Amino acid sequence: MPKLTIQGDQGEKTGDVPAGTRLVLAIEQQGVHIGHRCGGNARCTTCRVEVSQGEPDTMTRAEYDILKTRELLGQVRLSCQLVADHDMTVKPLMTVENQGWDGPGGEPDPTVQPDPQTFPKSQLE
Repeated sequence: MPKLTIQGDQGEKTGDVPAGTRLVLAIEQQGVHIGHRCGGNARCTTCRVEVSQGEPDTMTRAEYDILKTRELLGQVRLSCQLVADHDMTVKPLMTVENQGWDGPGGEPDPTVQPDPQTFPKSQLE
C-alpha cells in the first residue's frame, strides 16, 4: 500500500491508502476536507495540492488544460486527476476550513474524470 503524507496547518499526518485510490478521495480518507467544488472533474482547481515528494511525471489532458488556463501549471497539481499508486507527500491548499465553505463540493467518482488518459508532462508542454 502506498503511504500518503499530508502536510497541513495542524502538522503532518501519514497513512496507508489502497493502491489506485484517486488522490482527492485518499486525502479525504485521511480526514482532510479538501475542496472539490466541481465534483472532481478538473474544472475548478479547488482540489489543488503542492506535491513535495512523489510527484507523478504524467498528467491528464484535462489537468494540463485547466492549470495552463489558470496560470498554475508547474506550481500545483490537481488531486482529482492523480492516483495514489506510490508514496507521496502533498499539501492541500484549499480546504473547507481555510476557505469557509459549507462543504467540499460534489462527490468525486472513484475513477479519474473526465478522461483518465495520462501523458508524459513533457509531451503536453
